[in-house]
Amino acid sequence: MAKILLLGSGELGKEFVIAAQRIGQTVIAVDNYTNAPAMHVANGYEIINMLDGNALDTIVEKHQPDFIIPEIEAIRTERFYDYERQGYTVIPSAKAANYTMNRKAIRDLAAGTLGLKTANYRYATSAKELKEAVDQIGMPCVVKPLMSSSGKGQSTIHTEADIEKAWRYAQEGSRGDVAEVIVETFVNFNYEITLLTVTQRNGLTLFCPPIGHRQERGDYQESWQPAAMDTIHLREAQHMAQKVTEALGGAGIWGVEFFVGDDGVYFSELSPRPHDTGMVTLANTQNFNEFELHLRAVLGLPIPEITLERMGASAVIAASGHSESPQYEGLEILSEAKKTDFRIFGKPTARPYRRMGVVLTYDAVSGDLSEVIQRAKALATQVKVKL
Repeated sequence: MAKILLLGSGELGKEFVIAAQRIGQTVIAVDNYTNAPAMHVANGYEIINMLDGNALDTIVEKHQPDFIIPEIEAIRTERFYDYERQGYTVIPSAKAANYTMNRKAIRDLAAGTLGLKTANYRYATSAKELKEAVDQIGMPCVVKPLMSSSGKGQSTIHTEADIEKAWRYAQEGSRGDVAEVIVETFVNFNYEITLLTVTQRNGLTLFCPPIGHRQERGDYQESWQPAAMDTIHLREAQHMAQKVTEALGGAGIWGVEFFVGDDGVYFSELSPRPHDTGMVTLANTQNFNEFELHLRAVLGLPIPEITLERMGASAVIAASGHSESPQYEGLEILSEAKKTDFRIFGKPTARPYRRMGVVLTYDAVSGDLSEVIQRAKALATQVKVKL
């Protein structure tokens, strides 16, 4: 059985560890704080600053893992190239981890090298450069740190007065030591999707049914599967996803995000791991959820097909304030609801807007998806995180 070093131990990592434990794998969960969610279920854990390359080297040498799997952005990913040269397997690959952990690298690859359709964009390394980029791009436009996740540091500029504020907010939300930001034209899209894409060691790439989602502050609030989508747009998204994942190489699941407008599909972002919007698959919408798919692809276990088993939705349970020992009210309401499930992530502390759990609702494929979505959203409001 394989030994896996999981770099990042949040709620996505926790579900991945659960999938791994079910088929007898060994997982060492790593994060920079005690009692992170994945540590609850892993075989062991390490607490380090993953931006410290020497600390990262130490635990790799200590555990000698079969697979090194990143779950977050704040990692000294350039070390991954050394690990591959030493014979370690990085998931999906050292190249993929380095490119996708930085919005600049992945955007330049997608738009520049591969010619994928994206929003017009510029980069800025200071508030002055940000203003120059906004002048070139036009308003409204979106500003994001090159290294961040879950919408941290992301904002929209509508007026000149927003520029300085957007720069400060981006710096506050940036992970690691990268101060640069990307400035994008605001795409007038009809909807956005995540296309979970599975690359396998046997060369077969599979696509999950598209997942729709709604965001606030750049962070997902609800997701649903399957998202209604024109066949021509779905094929276009699949073609783009396959093109970029093949360029990066390696095996595993990728969360590929797209905007869909009247003029077609725009590539947006790419994550080389299970995606937060993909938590809807925990409602058993597919024959394998996204964490099981990731694990099987990592281990080289062949996945012949991905099938839609039922429709589903997820809605985030978020904290409203700070707490050092969060408790929950309203779980009995979720338990009484039909065709409903939930997860509480077990995060040791709460802060405003932090994801603390998720509500999952479902119905038959022939059901009313809008009702399933609204039910998840309404039930999530019934759970209160006690502060």
